[in-house]
Amino acid sequence: MTEQNTGPLEQVNTQSAPSELRITDMRIAVVGGGGWRWPIIKLETNQGLVGLGEVRDGASGRYALMLKNRLLGENPCDIDRLFQKIKQFGGHGRLGGGVCGIEMALCDLAGKAFGVPAYMFAGGKYREDKVKVYADTPLKKDPEEMGNALLGRMDRGFEFLKMDIGLWIASEFEGGVINKHVAAESATLMHPFTGIQVTDYGISKMQEYVGAVRDIIGYEIPLASDHFGHMGVENAIRIGKALDQFTLAWYEDMIPWQFVDQWQALKAGVDTPVCTGEDIYCLDGFKPLVDARAISVAHPDLATSGGILETKRIADYCRDAGIGLALHQAGSPVVAMANAQAAMAMENFVALEMHSVDNPWWNDLVTMVGQDGPMIKNGYVQVTDAPGLGLELNEEVIAEHLAQASSRRQYGAYPSGAFEDTSDWDELDAHDRVWS
Repeated sequence: MTEQNTGPLEQVNTQSAPSELRITDMRIAVVGGGGWRWPIIKLETNQGLVGLGEVRDGASGRYALMLKNRLLGENPCDIDRLFQKIKQFGGHGRLGGGVCGIEMALCDLAGKAFGVPAYMFAGGKYREDKVKVYADTPLKKDPEEMGNALLGRMDRGFEFLKMDIGLWIASEFEGGVINKHVAAESATLMHPFTGIQVTDYGISKMQEYVGAVRDIIGYEIPLASDHFGHMGVENAIRIGKALDQFTLAWYEDMIPWQFVDQWQALKAGVDTPVCTGEDIYCLDGFKPLVDARAISVAHPDLATSGGILETKRIADYCRDAGIGLALHQAGSPVVAMANAQAAMAMENFVALEMHSVDNPWWNDLVTMVGQDGPMIKNGYVQVTDAPGLGLELNEEVIAEHLAQASSRRQYGAYPSGAFEDTSDWDELDAHDRVWS
């Protein structure tokens, strides 16, 4: 074996033989706290390289483990072929989590084998070494508190913000929401089926809330909005028209993404950009919305939308339709960095969501290769030319922050600790072909 190079090419692992690389094992550790659950994947190989990925927040690590027996003995550098092999086992929402987490780990492994960052497999970079993020900020019922919380984000260097605006504001007032007694049950009902309506009075209270926030943070910083509540498109349009005056960056998920004709009506009925996509699996799922020009901003979650390469395909399809793309993300630093790698390769990228900027141990889960300090600095993620995703796990910290057993709903062959044996998932017991 040849020795490691020195100088400009020192990161190239000349001891690696990519054509002979094979997957030998998959391990899982479910990290969590405060209602969050992040199943982190390790793909191990015959050459000692380890690939990192992550099943989407709130999903089960089993979504990845069930695919282990379809990956053993495979070359992880065959990213697209392996993705096509397992793609049929994913779906919209959290169902895409296993396929996407594995795809991230494949990109990480291939990058480490060839000594290049993962974004190179998506076509190379459109921006120089950093990716803008936007900070989602927990809901506060008092608008002054909400505005000050957002102002605190700005003081930390964030140049893009998001908050929740919804039925909860109007519901605080008598006569603000019609049929509000079913609101607690509406989480299991799609928006057109709840019968919930907002009155003009309720909408005026939503205007007061957003106006108070804008008075505090001003208009120099983009401010997006989310979580409007489960109501029909007509109410969404009424609310949107009333809030247009505040020049929000977008209205997010006002109605379910499946109803393309309703998104067309919403987009035509308001002057603020409309945005959806965090629960859509793969490019085929986005095409109806994009082809109908029914959205202003596509919003895939890379841990559902297909991983790094498929999300790049989605971005390109949106770009060609004149549609921008923001990335939804609510996971650990592993999936956050996978998103940053993908964003580097997107011409029409707007910003990447971050949910854990207040979590004191979030950054400690990983070490950034060739970087010191936290992942997010002054509102940006720095992306170097480190191989793969550009990070390594701090397994001692992960062991300290495993999700509680009750939140993992353990049963059967599922690891209860950090990266325990998963050999019960090694045997393939299915015939997968979908054609005859």
